Amino acid sequence: MMSINILNFILYSTSKGPVTLGNLLEFIFILSFSIIISRIVILYLRRYFINKVSKDVGETTIKFLYYSSLFIVFITILPLIGLDPSGLLLAGGITGIVLGFASQNIVGNLISGVFLMIEKPIKIGDQVEINKISGYVTDIRIISTLIRTFDGLLVRIPNQQVFTTNITNTVSYPIRRFDFIMKIRYSDDADAAIWFIQDLIDKEPFALHSPPPSVYVNELGENSVNIVIRIWAPISEWYVLKTRFPWVIKKILEENNIEVPLPQREVYIHNVPENKKMPEKKI
Repeated sequence: MMSINILNFILYSTSKGPVTLGNLLEFIFILSFSIIISRIVILYLRRYFINKVSKDVGETTIKFLYYSSLFIVFITILPLIGLDPSGLLLAGGITGIVLGFASQNIVGNLISGVFLMIEKPIKIGDQVEINKISGYVTDIRIISTLIRTFDGLLVRIPNQQVFTTNITNTVSYPIRRFDFIMKIRYSDDADAAIWFIQDLIDKEPFALHSPPPSVYVNELGENSVNIVIRIWAPISEWYVLKTRFPWVIKKILEENNIEVPLPQREVYIHNVPENKKMPEKKI
């Protein structure tokens, strides 16, 4: 009932008289032509921005120009269908207040989307973890953010959740560290193992020297001496180096007779003398 009253108010306050079929067709033609022209302009702008600005800035600018231009055209041609733009804005303001109370989550997402575009904690193409969802940012919209997970799923996260939760951006910093543990036998020379590992790191072109790498004995385990290796690498080469380097180190150590130990257990068996019998149980 309330929506009917609002609609009647809008029609009454914005009407400028009867509308002919020609006016209606002209309105549809101009609006359709504007949409087509806007899409063509957006296509050329997207090609123009591709090598000049970052993707997130370019897409945000394109969306703003697209919807702004259509809104201006729509307001301008309203008199063709007998509507007064000033009256429509007044009615739209009242309607917006009513709808605002009924759609607080949408408004919250809208405001959060604006703040995300201003603050820019994430960009399109970034590898992130948001609300326990990991993947690549494919789009940042006004209401929601789209994440493509590592297994190829598309996840839509409302911007209010994105803005109010912890965001882990794994590619915003230009370098990143990876750690792993190499275990050697107690009979092997730990100092020699550290020297071989450090020498291999020094020869690796993508292993950074600032911050410096760390190679040291971290723990004397049950079956092995545990050597911790920490290496910094450029973010573009981090994953490749992280997946390749442990096996390279293992091969170098084995070539120098330093091996990863197998789990060992020592078992002691005590012989019971024959003349010593077990006590009999009484029933």
